Amino acid sequence: MTSINKQAVKQFLLDLQDSICQQLELADGQAKFEEDAWQREPGEKLGGGGRSRIMTQGKVFEQGGVNFSHVEGRQMPASATAHRPELAGRRFEAMGVSLVMHPNNPYVPTSHANVRFFIAEKEGEEPIWWFGGGFDLTPFYPFEEDCQHWHDVSKQLCAPFGDEVYPEHKAWCDKYFYLPHREETRGVGGLFFDDLNHWEFEKCFDYIKAVGQGYTQAYIPIVERRKDTPFGERERQFQLYRRGRYVEFNLVYDRGTLFGLQSGGRTESILMSMPPLARWEYNYQIEDGSPEADLYQNYLKPRQW
Repeated sequence: MTSINKQAVKQFLLDLQDSICQQLELADGQAKFEEDAWQREPGEKLGGGGRSRIMTQGKVFEQGGVNFSHVEGRQMPASATAHRPELAGRRFEAMGVSLVMHPNNPYVPTSHANVRFFIAEKEGEEPIWWFGGGFDLTPFYPFEEDCQHWHDVSKQLCAPFGDEVYPEHKAWCDKYFYLPHREETRGVGGLFFDDLNHWEFEKCFDYIKAVGQGYTQAYIPIVERRKDTPFGERERQFQLYRRGRYVEFNLVYDRGTLFGLQSGGRTESILMSMPPLARWEYNYQIEDGSPEADLYQNYLKPRQW
């Protein structure tokens, strides 16, 4: 039988949430995360609890959240069993840290990261388990060196686990964070993976640790480089317009959002990824040769870094 240490995973995730929050608070220099600890009432459809931490009106970050949750249920939601029929009839636990940071300055990219563990159990049978996660970057006014740094960190943390890991998980990220109705990627990608259980448990767990800890190594140097860049109303309005893409993806395509809502998860925590402000404009046109056009022409399609 596979040796699975659920408690070790949970402790790592709690410590990771603490570490990421501390580093982002230092990068902001003003705002602090406010914690909203929550627990499900007995008898609810989905049991468990978590710690939602939200930062608002910071010097660098307009709004962001770093959430930990550990939920369990007696029955998988339909969205999950449709793809994995072997999960039907199993009780399950899902735990993870998920975060999204929306900066004030349009020259600082939005970032997202997630690491999670899932296990479904049934008496007398081997457990079904896997890890998933990754991180991705969504710039509005991209800089080549920033995007290269983001992917260099991704390559470095993947390297100890095999030469094939970065190319596979980079390509998976490009494919996953894609808006078919817009024919564009959400940003410049990074890493994405799911159903990770083809290595032994400890190696999979080590990879999750590397990804979770790699997020701030990839993101904070970019924040430091761009947070004081002057900007005006034009850049702000473009940032709000592009944030609309974030909303579209999360509400239409994101599997984590759908799983959370369909399984009876905590709505406030699930939707903390939304930006505080966004806008939509009918038939928005990009001016040829503009900085905004550079984003569309050179960054919103998969490329090799």
